[in-house]
Amino acid sequence: MSIAKQAAKQKVSGVILIDKPKGMTSQQVVSKVKYLFKSPLHDSKKAGHTGTLDPMATGLLPICLGEATKFSHYQLDADKSYQATILLGSQTDTGDADGQITAEMAIPVFDEVVLNNLSKRFLGAQQQIPPMYSALKKDGKKLYEYARAGIEIERAPRDIVIKTIDLIGIDESQLQLTVTCTKGTYVRVLAEDISKALGTLGHLTALRRLQVGEFRLRDSITLVELEEQAPDSRMAQLLPVDACVDIVAELILTDGQCERVRQGQRLNVFGQLTVVLQEYILSTLQAMQPEASTSIVAEDIDADSQNDPALLLQHEQPVDIRLLDEQGQFIGLGAVSLNGRLQPKKLIQL
Repeated sequence: MSIAKQAAKQKVSGVILIDKPKGMTSQQVVSKVKYLFKSPLHDSKKAGHTGTLDPMATGLLPICLGEATKFSHYQLDADKSYQATILLGSQTDTGDADGQITAEMAIPVFDEVVLNNLSKRFLGAQQQIPPMYSALKKDGKKLYEYARAGIEIERAPRDIVIKTIDLIGIDESQLQLTVTCTKGTYVRVLAEDISKALGTLGHLTALRRLQVGEFRLRDSITLVELEEQAPDSRMAQLLPVDACVDIVAELILTDGQCERVRQGQRLNVFGQLTVVLQEYILSTLQAMQPEASTSIVAEDIDADSQNDPALLLQHEQPVDIRLLDEQGQFIGLGAVSLNGRLQPKKLIQL
């Protein structure tokens, strides 16, 4: 194919929700999706997922293609929900069924009351030490590489929050765990900690991701189903470029303003800040800085504010919003402050 024809290819952009199969790495799934969206007319080279799933795990894996990759971090930071099976009585070096058994212990008798009380103990904010068998890096090397060499690295505990948790006994040696948690939570470690709190050892034998942010497993498609579809049908599976963006506030720009922000220029949009948008900026700042006053409105900006550094800082503090053109099409993200200054951040290429 000539260089001219390659340049004429249309970039595939959007988000697709894949039901990841067991045994594949997340990156292998991304590579397969890129291949399935590639055609003589379409370029699908740029792609990435929004949070790794272990090879043993199955379930929801949102994949961003093209311009959508610019906004994938919103789902990396999102809460996630899982359903897992814990086999009690034995511990493995990896925390799941892919590892080797390193210790065994008797399993105590438990019932629904015991499991309900146990669930309550793990609910809420807490700290968790990441496992050695993880992709976290130390001195440029992944922890699992150290683990395979028999080297134990000290890991700092991480702050996590268990939003919801439910434990159900499957039989006398297995538990079903359903959990919603913040980013950075290792369900393998949670399963080990639950087993220890029960008075035994345990490891995961199954893990399925049910939800990422507002994305749900029921809306996903398997790789087999995607492969069976015609190219046009595959394209129809794509969610919009901004599907990962969880920001509701938006600002409509004129054609001239769109052209300027695409050139990286700052704008003064003070006259376009509606009351709703002002309130959104203030509420976002309050969430970021609880000590800040929420009694300020944009109309309060005047010469006297120059004498109040705290007030001036709040007026200058930017908040991310969606940017739309006059046709209502999403063009990217900008950061706007109460003083009306708009800075372009991440814009999609036409």
